[in-house]
This record gives sequence, C-alpha cells and structure tokens, in this order.
Amino acid sequence: MPKISVIVPVYNTEKYVEKCLDSICNQKLNDLELIIVNDGSEDNSEAIIKKWIKSNENKVKIKYLKKENGGLSDCRNYAIPYVTGKYISFIDSDDYISEDLYSNLEKYIDENIDLIKFKMQKVDESGNILEKLDGPVFEECNGEEGYEKLCTSDKFLDPACIYLYRTEFFKQNNFKYAKGTYHEDFGLTSLIILKAKSFVSTSEDGYYYLQSNNSITRDVNYEKEIQKSKDLLKHYDNMIEKIKEYDVSEKSKNLIKRYYTNTVILKANDLKEKDLENYIKQIKIRKMYKNIKPYNLKQLIKRIILEFNVKLYLKIR
Repeated sequence: MPKISVIVPVYNTEKYVEKCLDSICNQKLNDLELIIVNDGSEDNSEAIIKKWIKSNENKVKIKYLKKENGGLSDCRNYAIPYVTGKYISFIDSDDYISEDLYSNLEKYIDENIDLIKFKMQKVDESGNILEKLDGPVFEECNGEEGYEKLCTSDKFLDPACIYLYRTEFFKQNNFKYAKGTYHEDFGLTSLIILKAKSFVSTSEDGYYYLQSNNSITRDVNYEKEIQKSKDLLKHYDNMIEKIKEYDVSEKSKNLIKRYYTNTVILKANDLKEKDLENYIKQIKIRKMYKNIKPYNLKQLIKRIILEFNVKLYLKIR
C-alpha cells in the first residue's frame, strides 16, 4: 500500500502541469501513488501529461484517468474510488510542492492521524514568495479542539490542498465535494475537521499556491460573483442539515455556524444594488444573526445591528 495517493485534477493547465507533476515525482518520500484526472481539457494538457508519464512511469506509480468536464469537485470525487494509498493528498495542477513536504509529514502518517494540516505560500510565476499564509501549530488533538484553534487565528482554513486525509477516515465518512459550485472547499473542510478523531497542524509550508499573471490581473467577472454568493448560501444550508447528524458539542455546532455565517455575510461586500438587497434578504430569511453569540455588551449590540441592518453591520465589523 502506498503511503500517499496524490490526486491531481487537470483542466487546461498546459503551462503549469508538468512542473506540478515533477514536484510530486521528485518527493523524498517516494512511496506514492499519483492519480491524474484529465477533466476534459481542451488545450495541450493531455499530450503533455502522456509524454510526462512515458518519461516517469518507472519512478512513481501512476494512474491516468480521463473524463468529461465536470469541475474540480467532480474530479476529486471521481478519483477517490481509485485511491489505494494510506493517505489522500489533493494538489491543483497549476500549483506545486517542495521535495520534502511529504517526508516531513511522515511521522504523522506513521501515527495514523486522521487529518494532517500544513501551510501554503503564495508564489508568482517565477517562484518568488508573495505571502506566507500562517496559522496555529499544534500537536495531536481531536477535530473539535483543533477546529476551535483554527477558527480563532488561521488565515487559510478551507483549502483542501493543505491537508493529508487518512483514506479510511475519508471513505468511511463518504465525504463528497459539492459538484458544480464555487467555494467547494469552504463547503466541506470544516465538516471534515469536526469528524476527525485525531488532528495535527504542522509548521510545514511546502505547498506553493501559484498566483499567475492572469489570476492577479484579470477583471472581476461580476456574474461569477453573483453565483459565488448563491453557492455560499447552498453550502451554509447543507452545513445546517449535516451538523444535526454530528456527535459533537453544542459549542462546536455554534462555532461552525458562526464561521459559515461570517463568511456568508462578508460576501455581501462584493455585491451591488439589487443583488445585494436580495442577498441580505436571504441572510435574514435564514436568521443568521442567531449564530452570532454575544459574550459582552459590544457583541450584543453587533448582533442586534446584524438582525436589522446587514449593511451597517459590515461597516462596523
């Protein structure tokens, strides 16, 4: 059994995919299974992948899968049944990892920790570090304890790519990413954490999150922002139903509701006029103000303001 099954969804990343695959093949921990999922790419990605496989098939165990385009979530879900490794790792095909990332996490793999968190760094196309995304480091605890620590101080909690998931834990809980939605990591990561019986957060920062020239300079697609706001509400509604089934404390249930609520509310900053009014209406219909638990007079005032005036709440937040 490989120690890690690395899942790489690929869609039109001909410029970056080879560097991504090289970074996996060159790992110091070489007991890996690489699962490449071509999500209906329309550029030269497939030719690059097939050429790369011929050059590296004796270095790492490779499975190449091809499917019709269904999006990132669909790719990840599609790959899970093919996993044979002890752990699952997701890597986006325009990103890459340091050669010692997995070897530095091996001690936790050997301890059978359900969920292993590491950190990422934002880089430009020349490999220059733009930002190191920090967060708390802690040794083994359960998911509820870890989630509380992350919620209070972590800058990047949601990305699926900064965790190793024990395969048995992932499959037994039948975790699925919501197909056809934006913010799919936001929709699932918190729910995964709260299910974990064992969880560590490490200082390893060997995941490099590419900020391409296109992603930095592109114009905002407002229609996409509207859809993102709708998908956030879908993820919120799904969480409200799912958390009812969880055997966790009321404190943890309140914490995840508050975390989702804050994210949903902040999205209002990206909307305009009628779209903003409709979004605020949906927030009020869901009575999200109830998720903001007041611990002092200031927080009580904020909760009251949220109940009646979301725009004002955003200004004072």
